[in-house]
Amino acid sequence: MSINILSTVFILLLLLNVLTFAVYGRDKHAAKKGTWRISERTLLLLALLGGSPAAWLARHYFHHKTSKRSFVIRFWFVVFIQMVCIIAYLAIHFHPLHP
Repeated sequence: MSINILSTVFILLLLLNVLTFAVYGRDKHAAKKGTWRISERTLLLLALLGGSPAAWLARHYFHHKTSKRSFVIRFWFVVFIQMVCIIAYLAIHFHPLHP
């Protein structure tokens, strides 16, 4: 992968993580005020797309979705899937027999 592509991916992931942190914060604020909430599906999708570091940080910073067992299980499943994908990518692309 070229440096240009890596830079673009890094910037996109950084922006996605900033967005994810803000969305989790917005949802916590809405939960306190009793107003319209962001769906758990959306929160988990942001994590799945690459915002899991910010989602984890926001959950602890805002004390949001930390005690809802079903969400916590699904969140860690998302992280597990990401780790499997990263390990598979590294195993394929950095295997000694890879051309």
